[in-house]
Amino acid sequence: MERDTAIAMLVTYALRKGLIQPCEEIWATNALLGVLKLDSYTPPETELPEDIDLTSVLDALMDDAHARGVLEENSIVYRDLFDTALMGALTPRPAQVIDTFQSLRQESPEKATDWYYRFSQDTNYIRRDRIAKDVQWKAPTEYGELDITINLSKPEKDPKAIAAARNMPASAYPRCLLCAENEGYAGRVNHPARQNHRIVPITINDSPWFLQYSPYVYYNEHCICFNAVHTPMKIDRACFAKLLDFVGQFPHYFVGSNADLPIVGGSILAHDHFQGGRYTFAMEKAPIETPFSFPGYEDVQAGIVKWPMSVIRITAADPQRLIELADRILTLWRGYTDETAVIYAETDGEPHNTITPIARRRGSDYELDLVLRNNLTTPEHPLGLYHPHAELHHIKKENIGLIEVMGLAVLPARLKTELAAVAQKLVSGDDLEADPLTASHASWAMGFRDKYDLTADNALDAVYKETGLVFAKVLEHAGVYARTTEGKEAFLRFLRQV
Repeated sequence: MERDTAIAMLVTYALRKGLIQPCEEIWATNALLGVLKLDSYTPPETELPEDIDLTSVLDALMDDAHARGVLEENSIVYRDLFDTALMGALTPRPAQVIDTFQSLRQESPEKATDWYYRFSQDTNYIRRDRIAKDVQWKAPTEYGELDITINLSKPEKDPKAIAAARNMPASAYPRCLLCAENEGYAGRVNHPARQNHRIVPITINDSPWFLQYSPYVYYNEHCICFNAVHTPMKIDRACFAKLLDFVGQFPHYFVGSNADLPIVGGSILAHDHFQGGRYTFAMEKAPIETPFSFPGYEDVQAGIVKWPMSVIRITAADPQRLIELADRILTLWRGYTDETAVIYAETDGEPHNTITPIARRRGSDYELDLVLRNNLTTPEHPLGLYHPHAELHHIKKENIGLIEVMGLAVLPARLKTELAAVAQKLVSGDDLEADPLTASHASWAMGFRDKYDLTADNALDAVYKETGLVFAKVLEHAGVYARTTEGKEAFLRFLRQV
């Protein structure tokens, strides 16, 4: 693809997606020439195709830029910085984006988010081509169909970028990946470029917040709302009020918060934020298996959810009633110890108990799922007693955050190759322990091999199905109350004290 043709195609793409207006075509072309460090341009005489593949166009421009020495390194980190600068030159100003969002929101919140989600993809902030590479499947379990994703969309840093980052002076700007200061930021080798990133202001519980989408969208319309102030995450009464206010304003979305303690919390505990979106997780479909009535809250439907983790569901027409009850449950749980169930509120002054809350609308009602969490570590389980135990680390070793809690496993990229190798060896009969790719999976794979009549056509499906069962076990390990008669009684013992 010739350079001038690629420039014309990128400008035409922006026109067709509504990122620029026809009167801005010359301005947009010159903005691209500035990024590409070019001082001349000849519009192509040939007709441009109806369908323009954005990835191919950006790749052609970056290849040319590298050949001319404008793109200093031809690696993924440097290419990401460069193609984001190109798209940033075509992305509308924040005020334009906010005006469009607010105008559509007056018609309906759904129209506003539909447009904003599509816009975030059209600007290449959400990279459709990378998301499409993720491996996804559903795994039937006793808790319903769990979602499994092998994440391939988040690029790994290359050695040159890692070395360059090591030599860079420390920077506290932006303070974290969620701060509003990321909007329009050019990025650096140790911080992603965000020239094509736009955020919209929202008010939650009378406080200023922002809404954006995750660039890695693990599920449909995976949004992030974050506090306008860089302030640590905290699960408290105000948190419940914010979550319920959000679903009151955007009733077609769920929203939840990671817990506020290490091990059981999210990856960014320093900045208060929620994750939400338009997706029905297995947890939402899971029924209440043990109804429970809280004294003084007879108007609130409540009970223990049939789920591998320890979940209290409360539902009511009045969100204020849920805020009051959730606050009572949280307050009790923060200080709750039950030695017979190996639950300690604190050890040596370190707190262990918190909650992962998820809010949604259930028809006209409001609903909160309160997932009890505890981050106690023991000599036998140094990464966490209520965390995937060592025998499951070959599949999942990372923290169990909000997304996993709801039933979507985000598994590391290494598993795409490793699970395929396991399937191949199960069919061929090769030694699983002899290959570094499959050695960690050997005992697991041999344990289910005889359950199936394995062939080259069905082996990978069987491995994927068993991976789903491992994820169900991961969630059981993360549950503070075992799904046994004794665990159930211990759970009820706690509820009776609320």
